[in-house]
Amino acid sequence: MASRGKSETSKLKQNLEEQLDRLMQQLQDLEECREDLEPDEYEETKRETLEQLSEFNDSLEKIISGNMTLVDELGGMQLAIQAAISQAFKTPEVIRLFAKKQPGQLRTRLAEMDRDVMVGKLARDVHTQQKVEILTALRKLGETLTAEDETFLATHASASLSHFQKVTAGLGEACSSVHRTPVPR
Repeated sequence: MASRGKSETSKLKQNLEEQLDRLMQQLQDLEECREDLEPDEYEETKRETLEQLSEFNDSLEKIISGNMTLVDELGGMQLAIQAAISQAFKTPEVIRLFAKKQPGQLRTRLAEMDRDVMVGKLARDVHTQQKVEILTALRKLGETLTAEDETFLATHASASLSHFQKVTAGLGEACSSVHRTPVPR
């Protein structure tokens, strides 16, 4: 009883992260099995998964509006979900690392991709798409990008990523400016 909701908040956060992981894994599995599926089956499954993400996003909005102690943790998840729904990010792994606010792992993934494209394990167009996604995610997480990365991003950013950046530009400020009423102890 002394926790005053801390354990419940922790459990809720854990459950939400697990649900997000499950949906991101579903998207990743779908992309990996794309060649094995009929085009109609692929599109339907992807649509259903995106609908589930949209419903999850709606649930997060309700939670955020009712419980200010979760705003910061859930805000990152919501940004990642919005990116997936808008299809700004096409790589589920990037969405997952973005949602969990893991810039170090995003940078590691970027270094691995740079290596893979050099040795021919990764196609240049796939590298470019995923690099843009990772750099955009890093920027949204408040990470400083090199001048070279900024130039790369400006050159290769797609319309959907640009739209995602515009839509989410004020979201972080809105979340940080929300007046948080202390929970009675």
